Amino acid sequence: MFNRSIFVLLLLLLSLTVTVPAIATQGGGGAYPNGAEDFMAGALPPPGTYLLNYIDYYSADRLNDNDGNKIMPGFKLDVFSEVLRVVHVTDKQLLGASWAMHLFLPIVYMDVTIPGVGADHRTGLGDIIIDPFILGWHGTNWHITTGVDFFLPTGAYDSNRLANPGRNYWTFEPVVAATWLTDSGFEVSGKLMYDFNTKNNDLDYLSGQELHLDYAIGQKLGDFNLGMAGYFYQQVTDDEQYGNKVAFNDGNKGRVFAVGPAVKYSVKNLSFSLKYLFETVAANRPEGRNLWFKFSYAF
Repeated sequence: MFNRSIFVLLLLLLSLTVTVPAIATQGGGGAYPNGAEDFMAGALPPPGTYLLNYIDYYSADRLNDNDGNKIMPGFKLDVFSEVLRVVHVTDKQLLGASWAMHLFLPIVYMDVTIPGVGADHRTGLGDIIIDPFILGWHGTNWHITTGVDFFLPTGAYDSNRLANPGRNYWTFEPVVAATWLTDSGFEVSGKLMYDFNTKNNDLDYLSGQELHLDYAIGQKLGDFNLGMAGYFYQQVTDDEQYGNKVAFNDGNKGRVFAVGPAVKYSVKNLSFSLKYLFETVAANRPEGRNLWFKFSYAF
């Protein structure tokens, strides 16, 4: 019981930190907003400039331990995020691929309640994401896109607060995304990522490396894509503090799987997508629900 109490306090007080636009704890979730991408995730668009707007509402009233058991009754978390993304695809080619770049600008609102610890809420700029070198290949029925996203520690952060729009460290994230689309309109898309984090110097805390995947499976029917989407997240290496492996829960590795219905509507130079994702088998992190809406406009 004593060890479990220590685990709960460290998990929550070390840094219950929200990033764009999903929930994450420093010990059990990463900088990337899991579930952000779905249909046609691997397809880089034609040369031009594109504006995307991601809106996400995440809610959780369950916090799980290393075995997936619910702890901390009365825990409550609500996060609302809006993220603007600008993508520019050049007319340049390299290795047979189109060259592109993008920028994410997140605004995050978080409201968290932890029984026996307190409550906090905060609104502010999150950690900006950039990638100046994205490459995209295209085939008859397939698309592949690669890049390395850089998460900049631009968001507000205070180690004494429960709610933080920023994470106070850098993340470097290699990405490979792919889409397979048959002539009849059946689609399988995925975006695979692997995160390398730097240390949060305010806590002398290093979050472990993370593997995660956004996915979508569906059928194109006219202007609509209908199907299911979700994400899988698994922390691969241990968290460290003061140069040593975090003792509790075998390094405090987080994991979660999510799935839910998804729909996308495209017309001319506009597209809209909506999905509602349910998390399950979460460990060392909250387990909740994720409502995503995405708007895309081609200039």
